[in-house]
Amino acid sequence: MQNKLDAFERLLIIMDELREQCPWDKKQTLESLRHLTIEEVYELGDAILDGDMTEIKKEIGDLLLHMVFYARIASETGDFDIADALNAICEKLISRHPHIYGDVKVTSEEEVKANWEKLKLKEGNKSVLSGVPKSLPSLVKAVRIQDKARGVGFDWDHESQVWEKVQEELAEFKAEADSQSSKMEEEFGDVLFSLINYARFKGINPEDALEKTNRKFIKRFTYLEENSAKDGHAMGEMSLEQMDKYWEAAKKFDQ
Repeated sequence: MQNKLDAFERLLIIMDELREQCPWDKKQTLESLRHLTIEEVYELGDAILDGDMTEIKKEIGDLLLHMVFYARIASETGDFDIADALNAICEKLISRHPHIYGDVKVTSEEEVKANWEKLKLKEGNKSVLSGVPKSLPSLVKAVRIQDKARGVGFDWDHESQVWEKVQEELAEFKAEADSQSSKMEEEFGDVLFSLINYARFKGINPEDALEKTNRKFIKRFTYLEENSAKDGHAMGEMSLEQMDKYWEAAKKFDQ
């Protein structure tokens, strides 16, 4: 434990030195760091999907630096410091886990989630969904919305019901698409939302699943580009049939 405390103290000391002596660090504000922090979060996400533990360690360090930086800036205006932030999360964790730090009994992960949402409402949250950030990517936001609704019991009983809903939404979208209706976009959104719901019932993270498919497509398309070029073909000048041969070869190569 002491080595962890020493390492955190070292980071705090370096942060203080940089804020006081480095021209770039002196200029930063909460707002100027925001987009950089978002970028770091995505870089951590990439490292996790890649299973690259060395990169994960690096990106965790980068994010810790950002958290310390925000707290240092806030301390300069007298709003709070890093100790306040750490104590606040400790108090929240204790209050949100009465089954660990109190006398509440739970038997499953679902009961823990349900208690979490109920406690948030008691703490003053006006809505179960108020904790979902507005700026979240839509796919991630849909997952969080559904998770939170499930936490208070608003959910389907069986996955077969969810699949029926997917089929229903697909049929509605197809009808609107066939007629080129102005409701196509709305119905397509309903299809995505229902598919995300079904994925949740199957234990699939839709964001991870789609990103893995994106990466698979990029890998196969790159194979198509590189190998067709070796054969003297130029992208944009081949027929779909020609490109499809390389695509099928890429799929075999990818297995």
